[in-house]
Order: sequence, then C-alpha cells, then structure tokens
Amino acid sequence: MRRMGLAAVAIAAVVMLADTRGAGADDQGCSEATLNGAYGVQIQGTRLAPPPAAAGTIESVIGILIRQYDGEGHFTQVNNEKGSVSGIGPVDRPGFGTYRVNEDCTGAHELQIPGVPFLITDRFVIVDHGREVRHFVVNPAAVMVTGVSRRIR
Repeated sequence: MRRMGLAAVAIAAVVMLADTRGAGADDQGCSEATLNGAYGVQIQGTRLAPPPAAAGTIESVIGILIRQYDGEGHFTQVNNEKGSVSGIGPVDRPGFGTYRVNEDCTGAHELQIPGVPFLITDRFVIVDHGREVRHFVVNPAAVMVTGVSRRIR
C-alpha cells in the first residue's frame, strides 16, 4: 500500500512539473520562427479619432484582421476596423511591419499602415505553443488598444 502511495506522489509530481513549463513554444523557448503563418486577430480599445473629428477626440475602436508572419521577423496584414466616431474605416486596408521575439516568448511588433503618418508599436506574449498571441499598443500613447491573435493556418 505504501508503494502505491509513493508511486501516486511521484506521478503527481511529474504531472505538476510538466504543467509549470512555459506556455509559449517548446522547451527551447521562442524565436521569430515561433510565429509563422496566418493569424486571425481581434482588436478593441480607444484611439484618437481621425479627421474630420475635432483634434483630441477619443473614440472606441473595434476591428478584425489577418496577419501573415514569415517566421523571420516580418509580417503583412489586412485589417478592417470601426470607430465609434469615424465609422467603418478603409475596407481591407493593408499593413506591414517587423517583429522580434525573445526567448521567454515576449516580443514587439512595429506596424506601418500606408497613409498613417506614424509607426504603431506594441508588445506581446506568445501563448499556447505559438497558437495564440496577446498584445497591446504602447505607441502612440493615446492609442489604448489590445488584441488577441489565433493561428488559423
């Protein structure tokens, strides 16, 4: 009986150890290659409303996009969004940028959208072995947008 109890404790310890490993990629950590393929992204938050809204007007924004990572630090995307003041934005608006991934599965994107006069920078964490990315915009400061990306292919 004592042996069965020790075996149960040993098995429980192994299961607990396996469950405490990082949720990012695999035992080697993450890299740019962790993000490779198409991801569906949902965003929401607030931002400055574009003209013709009065300067300094804040609006709520929601959106969806598909982001295609190349596994080497570059991505392209096509997005659709709607602002509470500005309404539906350009349909299927393209964007592109770069990303870097740290071994601990954190990282950053730098996004350029043609016609937008500034770079959008965010920070992210990769979860579920690269199947999901959670991110938030850090620059420009007036943009308070978060997003969740899920690999679709």
